[in-house]
Formats: sequence, structure tokens, C-alpha cells
Amino acid sequence: MSTQTIYFLAFFLLSILCVLLFFWLIPQSADTVYVNARIYTMDRANTVAEAMAVRGDRIVSVGSTKDLQRRFESQRVVDLEGKTVLPGLIDAHVHLLSFGVSKLTLNVSGTKSEAQIADMVRDRAATSDRGQWIRGRGWDQNSWASKRFPTRDLLDRASPGNPVYLIRIDGHAAWANSLALTIAGITIDTPDPPGGKIVRDARGSPTGILIDNAMDLVGEFLPPPSDNELKEAVRLAIRDFLMCGITCVHDMGIEAREIELYKQLIDADEFPFRVYAAIESASPTWSLYNGSDSAGKKRAPFVGYGGNKLWVRAVKVYVDGALGSRGAALLEPYSDDPMNRGLTVTTEDALRSVVDDALANGFQVCTHAIGDRANNIILNVYENALKARSVPNHRFRLEHAQVLAPSDIPRLKKLGVIPSMQPTHCTSDMYWAEARLGHSRILGAYAWRSLLDTGVIIPGGSDCPVENPNPLFGIYAAITRRDWLGRPKDARDIAEFFQLSERGIVDPIAFDGGWYASQRMKRDEALRAFTTWAAYAGFQESVLGSLERGKLADFIVLSRDITAIDPMDILTTVVEQTFVGGEVVYSR
Repeated sequence: MSTQTIYFLAFFLLSILCVLLFFWLIPQSADTVYVNARIYTMDRANTVAEAMAVRGDRIVSVGSTKDLQRRFESQRVVDLEGKTVLPGLIDAHVHLLSFGVSKLTLNVSGTKSEAQIADMVRDRAATSDRGQWIRGRGWDQNSWASKRFPTRDLLDRASPGNPVYLIRIDGHAAWANSLALTIAGITIDTPDPPGGKIVRDARGSPTGILIDNAMDLVGEFLPPPSDNELKEAVRLAIRDFLMCGITCVHDMGIEAREIELYKQLIDADEFPFRVYAAIESASPTWSLYNGSDSAGKKRAPFVGYGGNKLWVRAVKVYVDGALGSRGAALLEPYSDDPMNRGLTVTTEDALRSVVDDALANGFQVCTHAIGDRANNIILNVYENALKARSVPNHRFRLEHAQVLAPSDIPRLKKLGVIPSMQPTHCTSDMYWAEARLGHSRILGAYAWRSLLDTGVIIPGGSDCPVENPNPLFGIYAAITRRDWLGRPKDARDIAEFFQLSERGIVDPIAFDGGWYASQRMKRDEALRAFTTWAAYAGFQESVLGSLERGKLADFIVLSRDITAIDPMDILTTVVEQTFVGGEVVYSR
């Protein structure tokens, strides 16, 4: 090596050292530096930091309090006094507008009997104009002493002059009165629509219960909400999400009206939130994005609209109904309804068409599949579609994946399919799920550990408004598989637990530490389900899910450290502050 080359290299290295010293010694600017916290960054190394510097809507550094105070000059220094900080939580499966609208209509969640709901309907009818629709959501016959579907008779007596339409908690069944059925033209002669069921009495007359696609027979006569009602519904939903520490949701099954509404609110700076949206495949909106406009131009998916507030790059398709209403499609009949295998609401040809179109146009596919037959159908469709068109980063999703045949569990990893699951579905359904499925089939239900052990990730959600949106409840359910009273704790607790479900004792060991406790998630897995895994499931991992330099400054401050406390204490932990893009959007 020549002397000239050595001098050049020495000068080059010295220059680099001077630049590094400059940035090391000269303070950098930040809008806010948060210090003296316990920050769970959720990065790959599971780093726990003390301080975080934010400039604009981005994180510019994470480290120790001493280091960041020395390196950054900021307008504000916020002492978090040892509080726990997590990335903003992501709910990977909600129905945002349905949740908001439910706050504008009759909320019958948590009711304990048909009579209680009838009283609520009677009160609403007394203050409504004659002929005005009474709408609501949240009933669940599994929570009643009768365990039976209700009938229209009770609603007829409570509201003879107003049509009533009450959606079941899972959104896959509705309870209507006679006036609503009459408006829809539903009689004893009305046939079941494809993918739907009109529940009938012994004489064949409609009882008022409509399952899955049969709901549309009445639903199409409901007056649509006004623009102002929709805006208020969105605001109410976002308010509650932020209160729970949720800064982003995956909104499953939206249409053009919602997309435009979100854009309007974002443009008006009235949307302190983030939405990853999946278009409803059965809607005209999917035709707009999947097909071409009058000029022959296709609408492409878009990401990060309005400062990373809105992504529209997925499609939502349904295979079956829900387990609670016995609409989930099973390979074998229901154990408590031997003549019924559930419903498929979309044909395999239609499913394949949606999947092929999505792959061709750059959209992710998110498929509602609850029963083992439904999951098997869509896995077959996914596999065949990928054989025809190789797309390495498709990130196909199974929404719910509640009941899986043992042979299908390893197929998800093989095909690159992501099971998007809702932990509180498990703890809501566990009282009666085994009655539906039987002891052998229940082993493939809510099978988190079996799936995780194959190497897949499980993004977590709530399916709100089906379940409470609070992700801390989801984390608790994931790590305990117990209800809010802590049951079942061990084998000694089973007698009381099964008395609630009116069943006999089966396999006590499986309940030692929770309901089929061997399927629990570890605590760090449950946290990742609502942070990094959810971000990955929405192609958002470069900007969301962890607290790292360059990512969006979405984070929450908790009243307790949920990584260290007793699981029961997670249920009473609250969010003290929520930040989106470095701005305080909720403060307790």
C-alpha cells in the first residue's frame, strides 16, 4: 500500500470520526423527550428502555434517560415517573362503523333474558314515532337460562307499532318482530336463501330468528344512517378505542361510503387514529377496486393516506357463519344439533374468484372462517390459487380460525397463511363450545399453542362489537384461558364451571390452570399479538408495532406493568394516556 493511499485512508477515517463526534457532542433537536419510564419497545431484542425522543410524528431515539437528555435539546421533557409504556395497541379485527352505530342504537349486550330485552324495546318504542325502526345489537341466548333462540311473540307485545330488528352479538343472526317480517314479505312460504336460514316453529312459520344470509331479507329494508349519524358513530368508536389504548384497527368489511367518510374526517383533521381497511367482497365497492372505471382504469390499493391514517389494501370474504348461532360450517354435524353441519355463505367458485382477483390486483385476502369445514375450504382455495399464481408476500389471512381439523393446523405455516384470532372469543364461548363440538373436536378449537408451535404468528383482535374492544382483556384471555372471575383455575374448580354450562366433567387435567390450558399463549406472545404481529398482518411493520427509531410515535402509558403483575390484575389495569403520532389523543 502506498504512502499516499495510507494518508487518504487516515484522512477518510478521521473525517468519519469527526462527524460522529459532532453528532455525539452537539445536541440534536426533539419536540419531546420522555424520561424515567419503563418502555417495552417490542423490538426484535425485546429491549426495555427508559427514555424516548420524538420529533414530529416519529421516534428519533430510544435509550436511557441519561443518554437522551445529553443528546437531545427539546421543547419539552416529560417525566413518566417509572410508568409502563407500550407501543400503541393494534386490534387486527374490528367492525368500526358497526361498533359506533351500536352506540347510537339499542345496546342489549350483557342482558340475562329475553324479557329484559323486551322491556328495553318497550321503553324505546314509547319514545319513538310509530313506524320508526327500533334497532339494536348484542343479545346472546347462550347467556340466558333458557339457552334457546327467542321468538317474535315477545317483541310483538313490546312493540306492536314499530318494526324491531336486533342483531345477535356475533353479527350472524337477527331477531325480528312480526311487523319487520311483514315489511320484508317473509311468510311461511318464503324459502331459505342460499347461505341463510329462516328459523321456523313446528308449523313452519318464521319464529323471527334469521341466520346469516337470511338476515338480509329484513336488513335491506332498514333505513340507512345519515351522514351525520355515521360521523358521530365513527367519532364514538374512535373515542372508545383510544381509551383502551388502541391506536390502529383492521376494519373488516368496509364499503365506499366508509372509505370516503374516513377520508373526509382525515382531511378535516378530525381523525386521530389509524385504520387498515378490508373491502367487503360482496359489495359494489369491491367491483370498483377489482374492476375498472368508465375510463378503463383500475383503482389500486392505497396505503398511508393522510399521514399514515388510512390503508385500503385488503378484501374481506366470508365462508361461513358463527359457532354461537350454529352457522359455523363443520365437517361433521354439531354434537348438540345432529342434523346440522352449519352454513357456507359463499361458494368455492366465488371464493376462488375473489382470491384470484385480489392476487392479480395487489390486495390481501382476509377470509372469515370459523368451523373446521370452512377453514378447510379456504385453505384448499388458497393452496390452489397459489399454485396457479406464485405471490411470495401475499400474507393470506384466516379471520377467526376458531375450529381447525388437526391435519389443517400445519398447513397454515406451509402456505404462509396468518391466523387472525380473537382471544376473548375463547373465554366467551368456553361455557358451551364443547357442547357444540364434542370432546374430540374441541381439541382443535382456539388452538393457539398448536398453531404457534408450527411457527406461525397470531395477530390478536376483538371482533368488536362482538366482544369488548379492550385489548388488555384479550391479553388476559390469551395467557389464562379463564373468565373474568378467574375460572377455571384448576381441577377442583371444574364442578362449578361445568354447572354453568350444564355439562358433565370431562378430562379434569385439561382444566388445570385454565380451559384447555395447554393452548395458552406466553405473555410476550400475547403482547406481540396486539403489537408487532398485528402490524405485520397489515403490512405495517415498517411504521407500527414497536417503539424504534424512525417509526411512528404511537404509544400508551399504563397504570401497571402488565408484563409482571398477576394476570387477574391486568383486568383492572387502565390506560392513562394514548399518543398517536406524538400527540396526546386521550388522557384519563
